[in-house]
Amino acid sequence: MQASVEISMYPLGREFIPDIKEFIDNLKKNDEIIVEVNGMSTQIFGPFRTIMQLLTDEMEASFQKNGKSVFVMKVINAFLQQK
Repeated sequence: MQASVEISMYPLGREFIPDIKEFIDNLKKNDEIIVEVNGMSTQIFGPFRTIMQLLTDEMEASFQKNGKSVFVMKVINAFLQQK
């Protein structure tokens, strides 16, 4: 099943740009998904299970390394990349 996810990260109590950039860069290392970034959020497209496992792993790593952050996501079971 294909999926599309829109995710935003809000690090709490510190400089946020380096943490967000690192999170996005880590997502982009996976060749099975497509990652697109805009000024409001990051959009991820690809296999549902791949996306969800990757997000679980990367959010946990971010929590452990950087402390408290809020992640806001929208998930749909369709491939909605605009070309």
